[in-house]
Amino acid sequence: MPDIVISEFMDEAAITGGLAGFDAHYDATLVDRPEALRALLAEARGLIVRNRTQVRPELLAAAPRLKAIGRLGVGLDNIDVEACAGRGIAVFPATGANDASVAEYVISAALMLLRRAWFATDRVSAGQWPRNDLMGRELMGKSLGLLGFGAIARETARRAVPFGVTILAHDPFLAADDPAFRSLGVRPVSFDDLLRHSDVLSLHVPLTAATRDCIGATALAAMKPDAILINAARGGVVDEAALVAALKAGTIGGAALDVFAVEPLKADKAEIFVGCPNLILTPHIAGVTIESNTRVSWVTVEAVRRALEGLPA
Repeated sequence: MPDIVISEFMDEAAITGGLAGFDAHYDATLVDRPEALRALLAEARGLIVRNRTQVRPELLAAAPRLKAIGRLGVGLDNIDVEACAGRGIAVFPATGANDASVAEYVISAALMLLRRAWFATDRVSAGQWPRNDLMGRELMGKSLGLLGFGAIARETARRAVPFGVTILAHDPFLAADDPAFRSLGVRPVSFDDLLRHSDVLSLHVPLTAATRDCIGATALAAMKPDAILINAARGGVVDEAALVAALKAGTIGGAALDVFAVEPLKADKAEIFVGCPNLILTPHIAGVTIESNTRVSWVTVEAVRRALEGLPA
């Protein structure tokens, strides 16, 4: 039986190079075959997952020797952290390894939505010339709002500065005089003011009881009617039905969703978005680039390897 089980995709060079000497079983389809995954965990001391593998008590019960879990990413809502702590299982998110990728996604999504550029291809290729119809807006001079001001939000702020934007942020866990705000020229504001004044609102919060559906009908109604919403954080933070209703009613200017309440998004759940205007949908790729996949994979295998060898993190 393997010593380390890897249930979702990662950079294979990190496995062969970083886990040399360990019996590591890599099968990216295990996430969709829970019975096979549980069977392989019988003797495993390490488990490496992304965001889809649900590390809950049932799975943990199948892994009595488990000592370390590596998370190929930063969110931990798919891992029962308390249950792991109760068993003495160390959990290692790949903190910082994909910050740049998500920040670039946010900026590019904001630009595309403001310029409305992605609408043009079908019409131009059909021989149309909708130049006036697709006149968009500039990012320069706009207000970029950040809900949450952790590492990825700060990377987003750094990349936004050259565009000449005013950057607003709301983070209930940071004091208004926190140096992180001052160092980037970010103005801390209340949640209500963030909604009212943001031309582009990007979400950077984990999925918790407090944040679930925090961008719902009431929050959307408080936003500017031409505001852009970007969620590359966690599905469930946005009430998807309320967002679709706002987009169809024209009470919000556009949105980009990279994460969804149920993933992967199958046809029955995706049907709600069909025909919805001013909407970009991507399959949870904001933090996944060739470069970040390499960084995330190496950070994760290094953390798991050190834990299993009894070395400090």
